[in-house]
Amino acid sequence: MSDDPLPPSSPTPVPGRPTVRTAAVIPAAGRGVRLGPGAPKALRALGGTPMLVHAVRAMADSRAVSLVVVVAPPDGAGEVKSLLDAHALPERTEVLVVPGGESRQESVKLGLDALPEGYDIVLVHDAARPLVPVDTVDAVIEAVRDGAPAVVPALPLADTVKQVEPAAAPGGPEPVVATPDRSRLRAVQTPQGFDRATLVRAHETVTDDVTDDASMVERLGLTVVTVPGHEEAFKVTRPLDLVLAEAVLARRRLNDGF
Repeated sequence: MSDDPLPPSSPTPVPGRPTVRTAAVIPAAGRGVRLGPGAPKALRALGGTPMLVHAVRAMADSRAVSLVVVVAPPDGAGEVKSLLDAHALPERTEVLVVPGGESRQESVKLGLDALPEGYDIVLVHDAARPLVPVDTVDAVIEAVRDGAPAVVPALPLADTVKQVEPAAAPGGPEPVVATPDRSRLRAVQTPQGFDRATLVRAHETVTDDVTDDASMVERLGLTVVTVPGHEEAFKVTRPLDLVLAEAVLARRRLNDGF
């Protein structure tokens, strides 16, 4: 792992398509309160390995990704670098660790600022989605290569969704005000993929607090498109999610030698 990576040699060109390089930014500065006390969520063990390491490997599994920038807690870059150094990662992929900010949005911006020149596509991936399959990563990259400024993997909703008036007190009854058409709704995952210049402009322009980077691109008036997500790209947020992630990982190891 290098502190100051240089872009690797270009991937094999595809006839009729200009060569582009892809980098991934993984914000991992959050504390993960909903998983309970202990280590930050990204450093929690999954199958004996920190979730962050699984997330880095998930990005590096795509042959299109040649650089992963991990954005660590503001005072924890050294610890995160040591942790990553202690685990085997694909040698073809450079990994850079930089300190993050107080918010996810600020951390992603710091990760973008750390990218060397020569990377045209940027993925932003949640460290808490450690099991995203490589086919999903590649589908996002391919859609950006085909000209979309922003791409998100997404799944149809299985449950009916209700829009409510928030309760006056936590846990109180909430009046339903609408039932959106479920067929037009999607649950969005990561990695989200972007034309680099578009994402940089979004972070320089949008100052409102948003829940994902695609929302920032939407604020620019640009079209965000979806590609099929995957049920194993779920976010590990609560203790039950960690149990499910352990089961998925155990099945992969049994079936695929993962």
